Amino acid sequence: MPKKSVLNLTSLKDQVYDYIRRQMKIGRLKPGDSIDMNAFSRKLGVSKTPLRDALIRLEMEGFVRILPRRGVLVNRLTIQDIRDYYQILGALESTAIIAAGPHLGEAEVARMEKLNQDMGRALERDDFNAYYDKNLQFHDIFLSLCGNRQLRRTVDILKKRLYDFPRRAGYVRRWEECSIQEHAELVALIAQKKILEAANYIRDVHWSFAVQEKFVHLYYQDDEDN
Repeated sequence: MPKKSVLNLTSLKDQVYDYIRRQMKIGRLKPGDSIDMNAFSRKLGVSKTPLRDALIRLEMEGFVRILPRRGVLVNRLTIQDIRDYYQILGALESTAIIAAGPHLGEAEVARMEKLNQDMGRALERDDFNAYYDKNLQFHDIFLSLCGNRQLRRTVDILKKRLYDFPRRAGYVRRWEECSIQEHAELVALIAQKKILEAANYIRDVHWSFAVQEKFVHLYYQDDEDN
C-alpha cells in the first residue's frame, strides 16, 4: 500500500511550497544546503511533480537554485542581493504611496500611528516577532490601497527573502528604533498630505541601502563574506 501523504491533497504544490519555506524559516534548511528530491518525496509522501512545481516557484522567488543534473541548492543571501532588494523595494513602495495617496485619510493615518506605537511596545518586551508582524501591517496599509496586486506580490516576496530567511534569533535594537522614528516621519508627511515627499522619504531614507548599510552589516553579519 502506498505511503499516505502527510499533506492534504488540495493545492498540493502550494502545501509543499509552504512546507519547504517553513523548513527554511526554522533553520532546518540553511543557505548552501542541497535538497534531496527523493528524500523529500518520501518524507512528504508525494510524487516529484508537486515537489518540482514548488521548487520552481522557490527558484523564481530567489530562495533556491535548480542545477540541471546536479540537484537543488538553497541560495545564500549576499550583501549585493540585499542592496538590490532595497533599491527595488524603495522604488515599489514609493510608487505605492503615490498611488494610494488619495485614499490615505485620517483613519489610515491613525492606524499607522497605532501600529507604530505597537512596534515600540513590542521592542520594550523584546518581542521581535510581534514587532515584525506590526511592521508588515504598517506598510500594508498603503500597499493595500495602491491598486496594484503584482506590486504587492513582489514586495511580499522580497521581504520574505530579506527577513524570513535566514531569520535571525535576535535583532539590532538601534535599527528597529530608527525604523520606528522613520515611520513616524513618514506618517507625519502623509498626515500633511505631502504624498510626494512621503514617497521620496520611503525610497531615499527608509529603503536606502546607503542609509541603512551600517545596520544591514550588523544584522546580516553571518553572510557578509558571501
